[in-house]
Amino acid sequence: MNSGIVGIIRAPSGEQLVDVAQALLAGGVECLEVTFTVPNAHRVLEKVADALGDKVLLGAGTVLDTETCRAAILAGAEFIVSPGTNVDVIQMCRRYSKPALPGAMTPTEVIAAWQAGADFVKVFPCDVLGPAHIKALRGPLPQVKLIPTGGVTLETAADFLKAGAVALGIGSSLVEPQAIAKGDFARIESLAKQYVEIVRKTREAMKK
Repeated sequence: MNSGIVGIIRAPSGEQLVDVAQALLAGGVECLEVTFTVPNAHRVLEKVADALGDKVLLGAGTVLDTETCRAAILAGAEFIVSPGTNVDVIQMCRRYSKPALPGAMTPTEVIAAWQAGADFVKVFPCDVLGPAHIKALRGPLPQVKLIPTGGVTLETAADFLKAGAVALGIGSSLVEPQAIAKGDFARIESLAKQYVEIVRKTREAMKK
């Protein structure tokens, strides 16, 4: 996760998503999440894994149960993301030695996810409370690795990092639905480069 970005790939169809993945990689985003809201998501995972191999860190998102979790791992997912916390899914990840990124919003939910064995906690939806919510959570829970998802844009990305996010989950503001519909992969690559540069500059500034 060197770029500090998880590129979330979500679309009404699985067609062209390998091209989307390649565009994200060309833009410097090497950590990709294919959500299980995509039709035949397991096949998309297999295709992306076959096409890009170890050039990317490929994960599955919107994993709601253990059956989906196992199918995703067998299809090539190297990490598992959920919108909420399902302890059984976390245990399945442990069984296969894959990182678990369950979703949480409140302090109670974040603590429950962390205690259940989460490797990272996806704070979702972050468009509701914004970077201030990440900063507030980090106060009493500095040991928890938080990844905000939802509400991360070119305008807010730096603020989320400054608030204490270890990485950013970025969906439609990076993988724009209209760009997929038009087959405008150059647009997706361009956005990826912009986000990667924001993360790089912000991290450098925070070290000073």
